[in-house]
Amino acid sequence: MKRTKSLVLDENENKAVQLFSELGMPKNLAKTLLYISQVDECRSADVEQGADLRQPEVSVAMQELRRRGWAKKRDEKKKGKGRPVHLYKLTSDLPEILKSFEKEKMKEVEDIKTDLDHLHKLISSIEQ
Repeated sequence: MKRTKSLVLDENENKAVQLFSELGMPKNLAKTLLYISQVDECRSADVEQGADLRQPEVSVAMQELRRRGWAKKRDEKKKGKGRPVHLYKLTSDLPEILKSFEKEKMKEVEDIKTDLDHLHKLISSIEQ
């Protein structure tokens, strides 16, 4: 039996996962994103092994990546009978995805600032 070397997240990628997570991205999504960014195309089983995730976590992360337009799925038929294999790849590179994530987070910051301004005004009017 031929053994292939599986990819795993390295120290810098794990630091990036941690930062994405601290910024509000679910950890399974961040791990999946970082794993897929390092390969051309992969199966969910590859992500499970390389990102140290369970199948349901990878499934949820893949759905979210596809919902955001960051990844796409391609089905490849196996020889003979059986279900096709789902292959995934990113639709944008990691720097573009980071810009999109940054834009989303900056919008959240602006919304918080607006809400705080309104709250300050309301509190001032209540105090008078």
